[in-house]
Amino acid sequence: MQRHEYKVVPAPRRGTKSREAKTTEDRFALTLSTLMNELGRDGWEYLRAETLPCEERAGFTKTRIVEQTMLVFRRPLSGSAALAATLSDHPAAPKAIAAEAPAPRLGPAVEPPPGAAPTIGKAE
Repeated sequence: MQRHEYKVVPAPRRGTKSREAKTTEDRFALTLSTLMNELGRDGWEYLRAETLPCEERAGFTKTRIVEQTMLVFRRPLSGSAALAATLSDHPAAPKAIAAEAPAPRLGPAVEPPPGAAPTIGKAE
């Protein structure tokens, strides 16, 4: 099973000005494709857009709910990162690793020499 890491970025709200893009739709599409190409060069694959509710302050004591549009990207984890994610997801992994560690070597049990039992607290 392939593991992925995810990146979520806010969707652009307006297009950037450009000589090639004359209309609002063209500017917005250019801005969006520029963002996607920049992230794609770093290995991020566009997955989907989500519109989610978000609470924000409205004045001194009030809040309101606004919707935020986010773009979701993912890319495969590298070998060591995937292994670390696999181990951290498995609840028995730390126990299994600890159980495989060698136990400390103990010497033979030795009985105390016969005689009077030691006393604690009083000096003679």
